[in-house]
Amino acid sequence: MLELRRLRYFLAVAEERNFTRAAERLHIAQPALSRQVRQLEEELGVRLLERSTHSVEPTEAGVLLMDRGAALCEESDRLWRDLKGFAGGEQGTLSVGYSTSTGYETAPALLGALAERHPGIVLTTRLLPTAEIVAGVADGTLDAGLVRCPPPTPELVRTLLRLEQQGVLMAEGHPLASAERVDIAALSGETLLVHPREANPGHYDAILALFGEPGRVPGLLLRQLSFDAAHTPVARGEALAIVGRSAARTLPAGLLWRPLAPVATIEIHLLTRGRPTRPAVTRLLRVASDTARAGGWLRSPDTAAP
Repeated sequence: MLELRRLRYFLAVAEERNFTRAAERLHIAQPALSRQVRQLEEELGVRLLERSTHSVEPTEAGVLLMDRGAALCEESDRLWRDLKGFAGGEQGTLSVGYSTSTGYETAPALLGALAERHPGIVLTTRLLPTAEIVAGVADGTLDAGLVRCPPPTPELVRTLLRLEQQGVLMAEGHPLASAERVDIAALSGETLLVHPREANPGHYDAILALFGEPGRVPGLLLRQLSFDAAHTPVARGEALAIVGRSAARTLPAGLLWRPLAPVATIEIHLLTRGRPTRPAVTRLLRVASDTARAGGWLRSPDTAAP
């Protein structure tokens, strides 16, 4: 088996055409360098260098070893860097699930920052219902997940990533459309479009908690589709919806968003497993912290409409 250390010694001598300069370059004594090269020739059973008083020239076998040996050393260095990258989280794979609501802005911002800072991490993303994200992170199918108001789960760590301002989604012709802000009390006589509680109990309860007392909760219309980009019941004037500020950035024509008053927020968490995580997950958590800080995601939101 060719020893890479001796191969590197030979390459230095062959490139410098001189043992003295090669020894200086390698920071070793010249006699030790000469001995290592001779041992390499003995192991291979072939002369690699023609030595004279004033010069050193590679033999035909030496030229072949120079050509292929350099590539071998480069590949060895690349492999070493890649393996070290896995240890430090610079290389690896991540599977991240995110919910529809986090897909408007939060997930793209976080995952885009991760790809920019750590291009060696191969990222796989999946758009999934909240319950499947929680289950996937818990059983290891997913490395991490982005969800609103996740339930407490013993084996999972919830990292608060964002306090997203909430507002009212309505058709442009709705009577509340003229208001800059919508008082939560003004919704008590309306119909509110919500996901069924079993889809995400934490989010369902958080929305209803905004109204304070059960008697102030408006009528509820359960969503028939888990994902409806057109917000069809709202567009038809059948209901209003309480959605995050990020959803207002890509609304279909005919819909508008107004912030709630008083200011209301919903929590978005990054879920990871509680047991020791892989280095790439640690990198994700650091990027998440930096992204939240840069975006002001954990500050009290203002009340201006987007």
